[in-house]
Amino acid sequence: MSILIENVSKKFGQSFFLSQINLEIPTGNLVALLGPSGSGKSTLLRTIAGFEKPENGRIWFDGQNATFLPIQNRHIGFVFQDYALFPKMTIFNNIAFGLKIQQKSTEKIHSQVYELLHLTQLDNFSKFYPHQLSGGQKQRVAFARALAIEPKILLLDEPFGALDVKVRKNLRIWLRELHEKLPVTTIFVTHDLQEAMEISDEIVLFRKGCIEQLGSPQEIYQHPATNFVKNFLGLNF
Repeated sequence: MSILIENVSKKFGQSFFLSQINLEIPTGNLVALLGPSGSGKSTLLRTIAGFEKPENGRIWFDGQNATFLPIQNRHIGFVFQDYALFPKMTIFNNIAFGLKIQQKSTEKIHSQVYELLHLTQLDNFSKFYPHQLSGGQKQRVAFARALAIEPKILLLDEPFGALDVKVRKNLRIWLRELHEKLPVTTIFVTHDLQEAMEISDEIVLFRKGCIEQLGSPQEIYQHPATNFVKNFLGLNF
């Protein structure tokens, strides 16, 4: 599913957190929203998801106006930094949760969950509970749960932020490989430059609620548009 952000602004109180954002994301791309804390990247992600409503502007999914579309009708999977797993449910039931809400058949639920357990390398953990898993395993469960409903868009809000360096690196590789296997448009928020450079097709670099530069990792690194971009990339020597 393609995404078009058209002149979107969002404010809290009297302060704008997004200002006239224009952005087009082609179907199937993996895009990083990159920038310092408070630059607007998570606000844009939550606005795309429908958790926040823009003051003005429009959001289009595959040419359809989705600006005020209810969250449940957006075909979106959302992965939070803190996993947001249900502690008293098994891993199987955590992943199956959205399918049960959709009233899928028992056969469909079992088929889908076990396929996702295999895809996320958690085949042997279906009867475990979240407290029995490592941070990296919990994050993969969160991915599996988001993917269970077969979303057309996958939104990730600093998905690796709570993990140590080695686990983050392994999960970055895993996410890139997973994305290649699935027909889904993915947007992830990060403040980690290396993370964005390693796995994204395109980087959108934010500053104070505005897009400072967008392009492929190579384009941004080789042709930084402003001094802010140079400083963020560590290129001002």
